[in-house]
Amino acid sequence: MKNIAIIMGGYSSEYKISLISGNVVYQFLDKTKFNGFRIHIFKEKWVYVDANDTEFPIDRNDFSVTVDGKKIIFDCVFNAIHGTPGEDGLMQAYFELLGIPQTSCDYYQAALTFNKRDLLSVLKPYGIKTATSYYLNKGDHIDTSEIVNKVGLPCFVKPNCGGSSIGTSRVNKAEDLQMAIELALKVDSQIIIEEFIQGTEVTCGVIQWQGQIMALPITEIVSQKEFFDFEAKYQGQSEEITPARLPQDVYNQVQRNSEAIYKALDCKGMIRVDYIIRDTNIFVIEVNTTPGFSEASIIPQQA
Repeated sequence: MKNIAIIMGGYSSEYKISLISGNVVYQFLDKTKFNGFRIHIFKEKWVYVDANDTEFPIDRNDFSVTVDGKKIIFDCVFNAIHGTPGEDGLMQAYFELLGIPQTSCDYYQAALTFNKRDLLSVLKPYGIKTATSYYLNKGDHIDTSEIVNKVGLPCFVKPNCGGSSIGTSRVNKAEDLQMAIELALKVDSQIIIEEFIQGTEVTCGVIQWQGQIMALPITEIVSQKEFFDFEAKYQGQSEEITPARLPQDVYNQVQRNSEAIYKALDCKGMIRVDYIIRDTNIFVIEVNTTPGFSEASIIPQQA
């Protein structure tokens, strides 16, 4: 049987969600075909955690582990790390150098999609609609009137590199912009401020299945909060409806767009594309290359 390393944790504030995702993958991995190994990746340690929660250090020279004097090597890595270093290309590059297959996209695609600004710039030539945005870096002069003139109110302030809506705020009044910017800058030194688009929020997974790129059923997000924030995503404060309640032509277009994005970016494994739909206009919000795998997560629901 093949040895599968399920990497989870990470260096970001999303590590708790990643641990949940990784443990769900471990739980449901076909035990008749695979030996699953839970690998915790943290800044202070990389360890294999056995069924008794005993930890064994990972040899980073070849990504192996020694248990009871026996060296274990891995045939494949299942990447369940949200945020850095699993979603921004660092782990992907590491495994490519070691020649170990892994389940998510390659390092360039991971780095590109993790950077919201760069991703949107790459998608625009393909005719993909995106929200009007304004960029700020740490230390830049903040001109709130200039920001409002460009993106309007309400607007969203987000860390440029980050996930799970951590550090993201919806701003309804100009006087609240400064506080929202400071919150986002605690997560990342670059931020993106986007116009608010009134519409239906949906998300669509895409996978490669039997050699074919295939969009999964679309999920509609109905948040009980002002937007689909951390509490709405992970603490049950949203309704997730699959398949989404969209006109059939719009539904089909969202799936076609998702497959086209997958192809344009040359992705691998599975991704999730988030959208806002206003009338028949489809706006991309972001692309996630390591989507959640908790039992409450969207990709498992769509599958």
